[in-house]
Amino acid sequence: MGKPQRIGILTAGGDCPGINAAIRGVGKTAIVRHGMEVIGISSGFSGLINLDVHPLTESALSGILTLGGTILGTSREKPFKKSGNLGVDKPKIIKKNYRELGLDCLVCIGGNGTQKTANLLAEEGLNVVGIPKTIDNDVFGTDFTFGFDSALTIATDAIDRLHTTANSHKRIMVIEVMGHNAGWLTLYAGLAGGGDVILLPELGLDIKAVNRYLLDRAYKKKPYSIVVVAEGIEKPKDYLSAADYIAAMIESGTKIETRKTILGYIQRGGSPSPMDRILATRFGSHAVDLIASGNFGRMVVNVGGLTSSIPLKDVAGKTRLVPTDHSLINKARSLDICMGDVCDV
Repeated sequence: MGKPQRIGILTAGGDCPGINAAIRGVGKTAIVRHGMEVIGISSGFSGLINLDVHPLTESALSGILTLGGTILGTSREKPFKKSGNLGVDKPKIIKKNYRELGLDCLVCIGGNGTQKTANLLAEEGLNVVGIPKTIDNDVFGTDFTFGFDSALTIATDAIDRLHTTANSHKRIMVIEVMGHNAGWLTLYAGLAGGGDVILLPELGLDIKAVNRYLLDRAYKKKPYSIVVVAEGIEKPKDYLSAADYIAAMIESGTKIETRKTILGYIQRGGSPSPMDRILATRFGSHAVDLIASGNFGRMVVNVGGLTSSIPLKDVAGKTRLVPTDHSLINKARSLDICMGDVCDV
């Protein structure tokens, strides 16, 4: 097979810092190093269905390294998901448009859902390369995704700021961090921000043990406590958020004034951190090297600090959760941080 000459690129799922850096990494490497033509596809897989596309020139890629969001736009379109549009075969339309555009490969930048769709398209016969992005850091097969470091910086800064108000009012502050069902962002931000309690979805929750721990801190004249909780912890259905549930349980159980803060989408916005710019650039450039060598059906990964790739079929449908014996969990316990399951007092 000869070298591919025209590639399409799309961004799907939630936005996160570093996507534009990855687009730039793909585009500039493809154009400058390999002489390829790059086609930008707007609004995720919707753009491929509706043929909402435009050429990406080298000049169009200038100045986007530091930009948040995505210049291509995004959507949560899942073309393989059955919907009410009877008679509309979205995968068939995508394959038809892929061929009409003369694409030699499709680069899909996204999280778990995007990589699952990318694998299904590869199984349909399209040449596909995936690039993992998400603030949740939960894409299987890679140590880190870009977007995670930027969100970690934002979450840590927020926790730092809440220390002062918690101390001023002698309160317990509950801070909810994003991550879906994975606790990576909560674990890292909780440690970096000096959290006293860190609650992860992967670990069991004994709220009575947490309350005993917090009461013991108060007994030892520690004036305030910081509780960092992942949004994906198990909670009763009558609570809107993890922070609502934990704050209510703590205040009723300890009788100590407790306040909650939900960081929300602020964690996904803004300019990417330097580390995310570098990681996204490395991912984008490596994706094009895979394409140039005809190595399709793969996702770029970072393992042990090195950039490589694994088969998309090994990623699809899997989520990378925090192992219960992770070294950072053990380090947290050694620092007398309560992890919610067992709290020594």
